[in-house]
Amino acid sequence: MDAGRMFELARELAVVKSRQDVAGALRLLHPNMVLESPAFGSVVRGHAANDAALRWFFATFPDYDVELRGHAANDETLSCWGTVRMTLTDSGLGVTPNGRRAEVPVSIRFTFADDLIASEYFFFDLSELCAQSGVSTDEVRRKLFGDRR
Repeated sequence: MDAGRMFELARELAVVKSRQDVAGALRLLHPNMVLESPAFGSVVRGHAANDAALRWFFATFPDYDVELRGHAANDETLSCWGTVRMTLTDSGLGVTPNGRRAEVPVSIRFTFADDLIASEYFFFDLSELCAQSGVSTDEVRRKLFGDRR
C-alpha cells in the first residue's frame, strides 16, 4: 500500500474517532485488528474487542479529539504524530478528575492489510494526562495495572 493511501485511512480513522463513531471506526479496521495502548496496558484483538475498547475509551473521554500534524511511512508502516485533546471523566479509571480538558502529544503507528488498518499502536504520556486532569498518576496506574511491587 502506498503512503498516500495509508495516511488517508489514518486520517479518516482520526475523524471518526474524534466524532466518537465506533461503527465508523470499525469499518476501517481489519477483522484481525490489533490495538495496543501502552499507557493503559492494553492490547485488544479483533472487531469485538476493539468495539468494547472504543466504547470504554469514549465513555472515559467523551470529547476525545485527535489532530494529526505529521506523518512518515515506509512500505508497510505509517507513523503519525500530533495532539490529543480529551477530558477525563470518572467513569473509566475510578478517579475523580478536575474536569479540565487535557492536551497531550501523541504518536500513533499503523500497519495495514487488505486496504484496512491492521494495527494501531497508540502512545501518549499517561503522567501528563493525569497531571492536566488533576489526578494521581500512581493511583491511575494502580487502577489500570494493580499493585505490582
